Amino acid sequence: MTTQFKHILVGVDDSPDALLAFKYAIHQASQDHAELDIVSVLENQAINVYQTLTKDFIHGKREELERHIQGYAHQAIAAGVHPVHTIVVEGEPGEAIVGDVIPQIHPDLLIVGSRAKKGVSRHFGSQAAYMAKYAPISVLVVR
Repeated sequence: MTTQFKHILVGVDDSPDALLAFKYAIHQASQDHAELDIVSVLENQAINVYQTLTKDFIHGKREELERHIQGYAHQAIAAGVHPVHTIVVEGEPGEAIVGDVIPQIHPDLLIVGSRAKKGVSRHFGSQAAYMAKYAPISVLVVR
């Protein structure tokens, strides 16, 4: 039995595994003629306490990330995926995607890489494992 997905969510963070997940998401969305949402998380732990006091710093980082993931959207559109949307949220990646993004946009598949870009996350458990365990939808972890 083959499942056809209508709405795919992919998490990106520029890690090699996330880039593979993104390529797979483009392939799956093309094959299924599915809508694609691309999410990236501005991690609060990557910002020091002094930077959090400066609203311009946070807004600048968020705008920079929003511009950056537009590049992913352009790649997906060039590959024939339509429609494509981008989302930037703040917080812990697993919690933000499972708790905020999925309930808001209602995808039927989440695709993520198995390892995060930053080494700190590995010490506190896998974000991918968290999403696979707690997401209310199918999760594909790519490595």
